[in-house]
Amino acid sequence: MSSEFADWAGAILDEVERAVVGKRDVLELVLLGLLADGHVLIEDNPGLAKTLMARSFAAVTGLRFARVQFTPDLMPSDVTGSAIYDQKTDSLRFQPGPIFTHILLGDEINRAPPKTQAALLEAMQERQVTSEDGTRPLERPFLVLATQNPIEYEGTYPLPEAQLDRFLLRVRVGYPDRAAELELLSRRLQRGQDEVELRQVIGREELLGMQEAVEQVHADPGILAYAVDLVGATRVSAQVQVGASPRGTLALLKLARARAALASRDYVTPDDVKRVAVPALAHRIALRPELWIQRVQAEDVVRDCLESCPVPPARAR
Repeated sequence: MSSEFADWAGAILDEVERAVVGKRDVLELVLLGLLADGHVLIEDNPGLAKTLMARSFAAVTGLRFARVQFTPDLMPSDVTGSAIYDQKTDSLRFQPGPIFTHILLGDEINRAPPKTQAALLEAMQERQVTSEDGTRPLERPFLVLATQNPIEYEGTYPLPEAQLDRFLLRVRVGYPDRAAELELLSRRLQRGQDEVELRQVIGREELLGMQEAVEQVHADPGILAYAVDLVGATRVSAQVQVGASPRGTLALLKLARARAALASRDYVTPDDVKRVAVPALAHRIALRPELWIQRVQAEDVVRDCLESCPVPPARAR
């Protein structure tokens, strides 16, 4: 793995961290999602820079960016576009929606009705949009960064399992510690304005090159078996009603390879798999209903599976 890859990745994180203070670990997970060519669900309480995080990654990578505020009255055509009548040509003309971009921010995605949420399914999985007059491919990269508030359920439509499974990983931001929050206030005073002006670090072609570099990262049979056993453990856990799907196994491998590349390695270690297991698998697990009142979370189940699965020995390359 070239040092240029790590240099670019570090520069991206450094620049985004100018806007999102004290959350380097969360920013790294979002970057892993971008490098692995996957969609990211950012879930947490209001005011924790979820939207700012998505905008910042778009600005730093130089990608086209569109934001859709999901509301109960949002229609599928408001996202994908629709055919309109053109009087000049006496024919229908397709008017592209905001989904025709590189990074789409779906703000408060669980506020849109199921029909509109479903409009994203084809685009997220097949990277294409089908309308009245045909199917149109989406230009690479196409990445959905969606946010949702987990504490407010009035007027929301929980994402169905089929759509949750389309997200490569789910991250939770959390409150900053005292030192980070003080730094946040200090930077705001120094800027003299609310907005942080971020510089572009790389462009579209460089990001596509980084994604291709991730595909060159090696994973030996022991690592593959570890990933399969870990996902299999979620399916047989007594706490789980429905375990992670094979798509979860693929997500685990994708993210582990991206993390290895971020560490300037061309091979995956067991630690890479362990570090991305919770964000890759927790949102794909349905717990038994009786555990809800016990406040057991899917993240805890994945951690239990990590403890129970034997770790393969690391192999030097």
